[in-house]
Amino acid sequence: MALSQNIVDKLVRQEILVDELSDKELVQFCQIANLAYRAGKPIVSDQDYDFIYLVALKDRDPDNPLFKFIEPEGRAFSEEKVLLPEAMLSIDKAYSWDEISKWIERLEKSAMQIGLGLDAIQIKATPKLDGFAGFDDGNRLYTRGDGKKGSNISRVFERGLCVFNDAERGLGAGEIVIKKSYFEKYLAHSFEYPRNFQASLIKEKALDEQAQKAIIDKAALFVPFVQLPAWSGFVAELVTKFDQIIAQVLVMVDFDVDGVVFEVVNTDLKTQMGANRKFHRWQVAFKENKDKAQVKVLSVTPQVGRSGKITPVAELEPTLLSGATIVRATGHHYGLVKKQGLGMGSVVELTRSGLVIPKIISVLKPMPVDIPDNCPSCNKPLVWESDFLMCINHKNCPAQIIGKMTYFFKILANNDGLGVATIEKLYAHDIRLVSQIYALNIEHLMVMGFGEKTSMNLINQLNRSVSEQVEDWRFLAAFGMHRMGLGNCENLLKSYYLNDIFDLNLEQITNIDGFAELTAQIIVQGLISIADEFNRLYRYGFNLETTLLTKNLQTLTNELFNKKVVFTGKMSHSRDDMKKHAKSIGIKVSTTISAKTDYLVIGDKTGQKKIQDAEKFGVVVMIEADYLSKI
Repeated sequence: MALSQNIVDKLVRQEILVDELSDKELVQFCQIANLAYRAGKPIVSDQDYDFIYLVALKDRDPDNPLFKFIEPEGRAFSEEKVLLPEAMLSIDKAYSWDEISKWIERLEKSAMQIGLGLDAIQIKATPKLDGFAGFDDGNRLYTRGDGKKGSNISRVFERGLCVFNDAERGLGAGEIVIKKSYFEKYLAHSFEYPRNFQASLIKEKALDEQAQKAIIDKAALFVPFVQLPAWSGFVAELVTKFDQIIAQVLVMVDFDVDGVVFEVVNTDLKTQMGANRKFHRWQVAFKENKDKAQVKVLSVTPQVGRSGKITPVAELEPTLLSGATIVRATGHHYGLVKKQGLGMGSVVELTRSGLVIPKIISVLKPMPVDIPDNCPSCNKPLVWESDFLMCINHKNCPAQIIGKMTYFFKILANNDGLGVATIEKLYAHDIRLVSQIYALNIEHLMVMGFGEKTSMNLINQLNRSVSEQVEDWRFLAAFGMHRMGLGNCENLLKSYYLNDIFDLNLEQITNIDGFAELTAQIIVQGLISIADEFNRLYRYGFNLETTLLTKNLQTLTNELFNKKVVFTGKMSHSRDDMKKHAKSIGIKVSTTISAKTDYLVIGDKTGQKKIQDAEKFGVVVMIEADYLSKI
């Protein structure tokens, strides 16, 4: 049943607290609020939406697809998603000087590994824009989408949008923003926040008069990150003048800014540090929140995760903090609850990390704590594992079963509609395994209470998840084994084929680089535990992209084997496909040019900076046709 307009209106007027919503209602409200925001007509403030979306939903269901993935782009972005020319990674965040210090320590450790003197580490600091992220390849402008695929919104440039500082097109990642002074003078009476107006610039339907005028007046702009003004200096200066640098950078531009981005300038050091799946390690965003409050704890509620870990959630007296009403905050784990005395009647000091996530800094007034003896989901006795309280009834605990099934579809990331609300409804009709979900048809779903259209959509999404290609390591990670996230799964499948891993012994896994003996023991047990379900699902014929074995890479021969190559510009082939193919034949693919780069492969509309970097480091430059002839 859809959320009634009456409930939506009461939530907007704050006549209903979030805790009064069911999980399904909370998800629906997030969807409604997000679509309204994307349409440029927000029903709640950005901060209140962030609280509802990032905090309340995370506390209740941290594995919900709405929380884990980039928000759906709504009707404003109904176009088919296309691959971005380059992945748009997130930026890791720091909320204190201590966190920045740890980042600097990692820089220094990496610098020592490549023989770079600590006094030679150069840092650049730029304003962190609070706009609408996009990528301009000189031909098309894409939304950020999910970081790999986005929508083509080149219409914004066709409507006259200019690039900041009248720069050329094709400068890569940036954000669509509105000048703060212009917004305050001409738009504040119509839009609550600049970001709400920015969203209206991108919609498919014709622009209204205000948006068109902002474009003509060059108040609305696309700002490539490389065009931002910056502070630059050596790391020692950052350490001694941190506060002054923050104050200086925050006022460098006439746009909404919500922090400062620090990044390494040294190309070799950036290459050494690299990136994980989420962000570049050589970059961090500092977002400070000085607002704090002393809040009374009404109760501490245990919640069950898919692994059986019991997380304490502090229910708080409603408190206005940094523009949002806070009613809940995580207590992290029950070892901390015992140590700090976090119980009913406690008084805690609360802040909002990055103006979003409520965080308990300390317990000012300890009170007796209530440690649950039994699981709130299955009522089985709980056990202690170090500081963590665990439910070990893994096979029959409802919360864990629902969490694991939801996690499978979330990690597979090639389907829609199979979130926690759907999984809960399936569980209520005796569905306990993902393989049972794939065995369903439209008639089964309708008997369970799903409408005909919803049932058809769910079956279509199940079929899509089988037919749409997905990496074999992602498929393995979706089973949610302990210590087997995306990275470890990929590492394992670089050494053994997917069909062979269930026969591996402890010694074989321990011999793989990156797997210690304890981790190997956990992996062996994990593989035994999922073997039957894996076989049941594997028979559906998922379209799996096979990871190339490292040993097979070593037998490949081509002129560019083991060479480091950077691709740039518009190619006749998909650049993403070219990178994948290059890796499959033993070429090392990088995104930045350094002294270690061997070749720069250029397409049309290549930025001059890449060419200049290649000349600086003596990198061989070749066009796409020459590259193809060599492989």
